Amino acid sequence: MRNKIAAMVLTGMMVIGLAGCGSTGSSSAASSSASSKTAAEDTSEKTEIQVFIAARLSKVMEEVAEKYNEEHPEVTITYNADSSGTLLTQIEEGYACDVFFSAAQKQMDKLENDDQLVVDGTRTNVVNNQVCVIALKDNGTKVTGLETLKDAESIALADGSVPVGKYTRTALMNAGILPETEDPSAYTTAEVSEALGGVEISEQGNVSKVLAAVVEGSCEVGTTYYSDTYGYEDDVEILEKVSYDLTGNVIYPIAQIKNAEADEAETAAAKDFVEFVSSDEMKEVFQKYYFDTEV
Repeated sequence: MRNKIAAMVLTGMMVIGLAGCGSTGSSSAASSSASSKTAAEDTSEKTEIQVFIAARLSKVMEEVAEKYNEEHPEVTITYNADSSGTLLTQIEEGYACDVFFSAAQKQMDKLENDDQLVVDGTRTNVVNNQVCVIALKDNGTKVTGLETLKDAESIALADGSVPVGKYTRTALMNAGILPETEDPSAYTTAEVSEALGGVEISEQGNVSKVLAAVVEGSCEVGTTYYSDTYGYEDDVEILEKVSYDLTGNVIYPIAQIKNAEADEAETAAAKDFVEFVSSDEMKEVFQKYYFDTEV
C-alpha cells in the first residue's frame, strides 16, 4: 500500500508529537514578538512527514525532532526505525517515505541511482561512525578485538545486508582474517564463523539486536558502532574501536525521498527537515551521542 497508513504501522515506528511553544516577556516589545510568533504559528499549515531512520539513530533523532518542533510545531515527525537494508526494501515496495537517513551509502546509492527516488540536490553526508568490538563488563572474555574474535565462545554479528555487518566483514577482510573479495557483505555468517575457527555466531537483523544480545548476556561479544554504547557505559566494555583504515568511513547520508502522495506542505517540510538535520547547529547534538561529525 502506497499510503501513510502503511508507513504508520511499521515496526520500530516512533511518533514525535507536536510540541507547542510560546514565550512571554516583561517588556511590551517581547510581548509583541511573542504575539507575532503565535499568530504566525496559527496560520501555518499542519502537516506530517514520514522519516525512515537507521535503528541506531533513534535516540539522537528524538532530540533532533524536539529541537525542530521548537521552531516548527506545526510539523509532526513520524519515525520508522530499522536496519537500513529493511528500510530500503520498504521504500522500494512503496511505503510512504519523505526522508531517508541511512547508516551506509550503499542503500542510498541504490535509491538514488537505480530507483531514482532521491530528490535532486538533497543528499547530504551527516555523520561518520566507528565499528567497535564490545562485551558485557566483567564477563571475563579473552577477546581483545578483531584479531582475537576466534577466542570468543559466541559472537553477535549483524548479517551482511546490515551496514554494521558489512563494515565488520570489511574489517575482517582488511585484517587478513577473511579472504579478499570485491563485496565483503556477501560473506555468509557460516563463512565468517569458519574463518574464525568455527566460533558460534548468532546472526542479528540490525545493530540494536546485536547490542541487546551482548547486554543480555546471550552472546559473549559483538560488533556495534561506537554510538551504540551511548547510555550503556555502565554495562558495556569497548574492547576495540576498529580503525577507519580497516572499515573505511562509516558515513550516514540523509536525503529527501520522492513521495507521490505528499502535498505541497509535506514536501516543503521534508526538504526543510533534511536541511535542519544536516546543519551546523545539529553537530553538537550528534557529537553528544558519540557520532563523528567530521565527514
